[in-house]
Amino acid sequence: MKIAIVFGTRPEAIKMAPLVKECEKRNLDFITIVTAQHREMLDQKLEVFNIKPHYDLDIMQANQDLFYVTSSVINEIKPILLKEKPNILLVQGDTTTTFAASLSAFYLKIPVGHVEAGLRTWNKYNPFPEEINRQLTTRLTEFHFAPTEWAKNNLIQEGINPLSIYVTGNTVIDALLMIVDQNYIFEDGFLNKIDYKNKKVILLTSHRRENFGEPMREVFLACKQIIESHPDVELIYPVHPNPNVQKTAYEILNGVERVHLIEPLDYRPFVQLMNKCYMIMTDSGGIQEEAPSLGKPVLVLRKTTERPEAIEAGTAKLVGTDKNKIIQNAELLLTDKNEYKKMSSIANPYGDGKAASRILDIVLEKLG
Repeated sequence: MKIAIVFGTRPEAIKMAPLVKECEKRNLDFITIVTAQHREMLDQKLEVFNIKPHYDLDIMQANQDLFYVTSSVINEIKPILLKEKPNILLVQGDTTTTFAASLSAFYLKIPVGHVEAGLRTWNKYNPFPEEINRQLTTRLTEFHFAPTEWAKNNLIQEGINPLSIYVTGNTVIDALLMIVDQNYIFEDGFLNKIDYKNKKVILLTSHRRENFGEPMREVFLACKQIIESHPDVELIYPVHPNPNVQKTAYEILNGVERVHLIEPLDYRPFVQLMNKCYMIMTDSGGIQEEAPSLGKPVLVLRKTTERPEAIEAGTAKLVGTDKNKIIQNAELLLTDKNEYKKMSSIANPYGDGKAASRILDIVLEKLG
């Protein structure tokens, strides 16, 4: 039996790394194929987890669009799958790599195992193109590895056979627990100088394309007002390299006292920064899953989320991009100790760090 593991972006690398490591641990016959849909950020994660891909499609180009990424993955992965003849192809989440690789496997009648299956917003343009990527991947999949019961129920409502759905938890928690280090010292001396014990440090991430323009301006203006109203609060923002993000961020936040605009962080230091901060404001899906394991409240800077378990559990709040709503909810966490304690002490609804082991147990049982 041979397992193929495919990924191409930073989030995929983080969430598939536990599966690669578990395959190595069990001495299974497997191959790792990276598309390099995101080159630099992907390479950073490969280094963090000490993963050396068997195949690297290296497709990334400047100003690449969805047409290019989709067609390049399909054309480049075909000869590899024909040569290796895997018994199953494992993909993760909702990227264009995930959809295109799954479609390629379907064309060759190779079973697909979808890690983190069943997430939905039911708005095909939000997030774009991820929502349709995951819905289409569902239709190409034989083994649906849902992170939660909510995700499983989404699939059942769409007519997926319940016997093909397995609730495993989310592999992102596996990765997080592999990396977090309470005694970590940052290579960047500036981050070591921040007074995390006596200052309330807000970690901000903002990069989603549906927030480009006015929504992102509202987010940054809210951050500026929050900082100016609280002398005991600092904000750290690893600014995404996309020019649409950079321009707006530096226009509004550059030079604001106690606002630190820094270069994007590798996964390992970013996890430690999450662990040290007071709270997180983000439009990232993965952080909504990770933060509860570290006891950090999250304000979700999006209109919709495909991860409602955190909202329902109370570890995160969906605040959108309205400046006043962001400020209102941030003020509550900064000033109300009971509200902060309530959000920071709830068990993580996304898993216990054993998802990769469960997934491989299922694969081996069904196909081995």
